[in-house]
Amino acid sequence: MIKKSAYIGVFILFITLVVSCEKDFQDIATSVVSNSKFETKDTIIDIEITNQQITSVRADGLTIGGTLGQYLLGVYNNPNYEKIEASMVSQLALDINNIKDAAERIYGADTTVVTTIDTVFLKLPYQATLNTGTTSEYTLDSVIGDRTKPFTLNLYRTDTYMSRLDPVNPAKASNFSSDKTYQILPGELNAQVNYPFIPEATDTIMEVKRRLSNGTIYQTDTIRLSNNNPFGRVTLDETKMKALFVDQFDTPDFESQAALEQYFKGLYIQATGSEGSLIAFKLNTSDNNIRPSIEFRYTKTVLKGGTTVLDTIQKTNTFLLSNFSTSVYKMEEKVFPDNGNIVLQGTAGNMAQVKILPANDLITLRNKNWLINDASMTFYVNQNIVGADTIATPYKLFLYKDGSPKSQIKDVISEGPEAFGGNLVINDDKPDYYTFKITDYISDLLSGESNYNPTLGLKVSNSSDIPVSVADTLVTNYNWNPKAVTILNHSNSNGVRKARLKISYSIKK
Repeated sequence: MIKKSAYIGVFILFITLVVSCEKDFQDIATSVVSNSKFETKDTIIDIEITNQQITSVRADGLTIGGTLGQYLLGVYNNPNYEKIEASMVSQLALDINNIKDAAERIYGADTTVVTTIDTVFLKLPYQATLNTGTTSEYTLDSVIGDRTKPFTLNLYRTDTYMSRLDPVNPAKASNFSSDKTYQILPGELNAQVNYPFIPEATDTIMEVKRRLSNGTIYQTDTIRLSNNNPFGRVTLDETKMKALFVDQFDTPDFESQAALEQYFKGLYIQATGSEGSLIAFKLNTSDNNIRPSIEFRYTKTVLKGGTTVLDTIQKTNTFLLSNFSTSVYKMEEKVFPDNGNIVLQGTAGNMAQVKILPANDLITLRNKNWLINDASMTFYVNQNIVGADTIATPYKLFLYKDGSPKSQIKDVISEGPEAFGGNLVINDDKPDYYTFKITDYISDLLSGESNYNPTLGLKVSNSSDIPVSVADTLVTNYNWNPKAVTILNHSNSNGVRKARLKISYSIKK
């Protein structure tokens, strides 16, 4: 009993000390702000921001799971920014279970089989939201620009082999940039050359007339996607696609995925023009029915004696745009004037370089022995831009250390992406400003714990920017976010809306 009582007494004493310490911690934290021994102040520190053009970004997805989060197709032309023509290049995934057919050998030597292409088309399922209270009325997501005007679309076969491994060093992954040049084989694959493409939320159904070898329609099929999801379609040249695909299904070129990649190296979906819209597509959804693909619908008519129809065999083949896909961004080269504005544009558009606390200022601030309570950097949107497209304004910006290599600011990892910030704040229905919390980064610099203070990079945020673990400290060179915004720089002519670094600190009285 005495031994147990001793244990209990020690435990009570321990708890008392912990509570006392917790109170001390609370008192200390409070005293920094309100204790009479400390005084809390804040100050605005000058920063310097300049425009920086982006020449290209990585476009292959090989180091982030194999595919990009979005693949852009179309044209976005806003006079305030660089025009972008976004195209896609993709290998085709072989559906080997569906291309083989032994019908020719079933009916004997006195029969012939005639193959008729009913339709072959590029299927492009949209990202869309079902309207409330309906079963088939959608609103298209991930589209910016003028949806009432078409951009020009053409499909080609490429002769550039898309290797996943670096030919020079096979131990490394290949690196396909957004400005890479692909060798295109002559001749468009689409039935209508320079096809005018407009995204339509009402495109939820496609009818296909099935025909016998003599042209007689024997059946009409209705194509719908999962949940009646809308999809774009581009009819392809039946003669060319039959010769390239259907007529080769029994050859070694379609015996394996590797063989197909050597035979048909890639599909180039090219968007051009001076107007229209830019559409984001997903290539890695779990539902194959709503993934971009080349769709074949054809009929095999089995004839006896050349005239008597013994049988009709309906065939459907799907070649997904997957396995390996890249993006191509053709950007208009535009030099932005030094007029108090900073242009931020995603993809391979424009970023900004931000310089804070030059060496002399850093030494001066270190000598003040401030206790940093909070540090934030705010960038204000120029709300006076004529013709600004608020739909195309990015919801988030990203700030990082633009050194070699590019790396994360400490607060992204220590406090988390949400606390780090960069989200767009909207006031009075207008885009207003973006704020980043960089307290740990500034605290380390002013305390002398860190001397690394490179130029910072500010850009349109991409989902690949967010670290996946505490060890993920490098910033990758990916961007498939096409949005753009104009912010105000550090010039005093911008008044209270100039870009600024604000530091809140405590000092002993």
